[in-house]
Amino acid sequence: MRLLKQLSVVFSVIALLAGVLMLFAFDIIKIQWVSFMGLQPSFGDMEEPLPPPARSIPIQGPVYLIELGPEALVNPVPANEVSVARGAQLYAIHCAMCHGPEGQGNGQIAAFLKNRPADLTSAVVQSKGDGSIFLTISLGIQGRMPALNENLTVRERWDVVNYLRTLAQPTTP
Repeated sequence: MRLLKQLSVVFSVIALLAGVLMLFAFDIIKIQWVSFMGLQPSFGDMEEPLPPPARSIPIQGPVYLIELGPEALVNPVPANEVSVARGAQLYAIHCAMCHGPEGQGNGQIAAFLKNRPADLTSAVVQSKGDGSIFLTISLGIQGRMPALNENLTVRERWDVVNYLRTLAQPTTP
């Protein structure tokens, strides 16, 4: 009889300890543990990114596009039929909805935008250098045009630049 009482006390204590352990194991009761990870500064994605190593050659082209300036960017893609055709396809997918099929700023959603899209056939746009147009496509324009550097590769952006050159308004005498 005494042995049964001792065994019941031991099993009761074990059951109580197991129940308390389960409360913590299944996150019913959460305890904030001190960790050294919480004591260091943290940054969000691409917030204050580290500069690339000196003398490195990135696979996606120049690292410091803004610092180089548009005049330093030379179009490495020849404006042949293949490039212009690829640029036309990419323009139809990414640009025509705002700028219109002929690039006159009258796309399907242009009427719903706060700022009217640029007329890509105008002399103002066509007088810009290829590097300037490339940077505009890459980085966008704050409040007017989204950046397409995540949607288009470097080669594809140059193809769009080559296609935009074909949209120039014919000069009238």
